Amino acid sequence: MSANELPEIKLDCENLYLEETFTDQRAGMLRRMTPVKKDGSPDTGRPTLFLGQTQLLTQMGALPISFEVEAATLEEALEKYPEAAKAGIEQTLSELQEMRREAASSLVLPESGMGGGGMPGGGMPGGGKIQLR
Repeated sequence: MSANELPEIKLDCENLYLEETFTDQRAGMLRRMTPVKKDGSPDTGRPTLFLGQTQLLTQMGALPISFEVEAATLEEALEKYPEAAKAGIEQTLSELQEMRREAASSLVLPESGMGGGGMPGGGMPGGGKIQLR
């Protein structure tokens, strides 16, 4: 891809936020997203957003979990953080289970050349390849 083919990346000047990060360096972090105008002044016409993040340790390593915290102030967001984190974890686990189900249902075993499902030569017919749809 040449420089002429690269897409133009432009910030949405009507949707800017000042981002502040709060963390206990243990359980996770909370980001306060304060809406601002393109001159950097506060945009009081839009609500402040609070976004939480934590990690779930799995056998495969750390799984990042992100979630929104419905709150109007930092103090309220800190109080609601545990419940929002729990809901974020539950949603992520539910999405992972759905992905597993979809992956399992897309496995297709090759047809047997024997009609009765036999395995000549001790192996699976068709080279034993598993195909994904």
